[in-house]
Amino acid sequence: MNNHLRMMSLGLGLATTAGCAGEQVNTFTFTADLPPDFAYVAVVYYSPAKGESCTVEKRNNKAPVFNREWRKEYTPDSQITIRTARKGCPLVINRIKLTINSAYGKDWSDISHDTANVVIRDELEDTYKGTFNEAGESLFYGQCQWLFRTSGKPRILRKILDCNKTNSLGEPGHGRPFTAYTLEQLPGKTVRMRISLAPEEEPYFTGKWVKFKNGYKRCMGNGFEDQHAFCHGNFKDFSTFQMPDGRICSVYPGCIE
Repeated sequence: MNNHLRMMSLGLGLATTAGCAGEQVNTFTFTADLPPDFAYVAVVYYSPAKGESCTVEKRNNKAPVFNREWRKEYTPDSQITIRTARKGCPLVINRIKLTINSAYGKDWSDISHDTANVVIRDELEDTYKGTFNEAGESLFYGQCQWLFRTSGKPRILRKILDCNKTNSLGEPGHGRPFTAYTLEQLPGKTVRMRISLAPEEEPYFTGKWVKFKNGYKRCMGNGFEDQHAFCHGNFKDFSTFQMPDGRICSVYPGCIE
């Protein structure tokens, strides 16, 4: 009797294992290769699956967020669920909104970011559809550049992150970093965003800084009260400015001439 029960238990266990083995993987990995001190935040959005007439209110369909506290803790690899359900409504992933972040100072406000997107659809034309290599990995590319400006009467230096799409050779494309896939492409795969950093920073506005061999100097304009302070052809009178760490400088990025 005991042997019979053991055999039945073994048979049920094997059947369960076989059933699990036949199930399709319901996740994929999103990851990123970023410059030092950069981090991404991913917000994952879901919508009703094709053919479903149900709807889910926004308050019941909150988007999962990865690396929300990126300045405290950051994990490059995120496991993304492809299909889920909320309030009995079958949902599928339709977009990942990515924020590329970096800090240029220690203060909470000394940060900047730009965006990237991954779009998922039931069907896509081959022209717009990302491809995977034999290892099951797909890459898309971009390049970020630091732009700088000053703000306020003491002319505090602020930096703005500007990120744009490129191809694998680093040649610029149009718009922000972007890729797209179909649902059937994603199970068990890896999507990798690879972002490089432009070697040189540039002014955010033209006509306010003058470039010299040792760096950029800020035009004085009509004095520190002049918030716009365009050069207007005056390439002799320059102002100091304050770095995020409090240093008073006359040239950027070197600070002191």
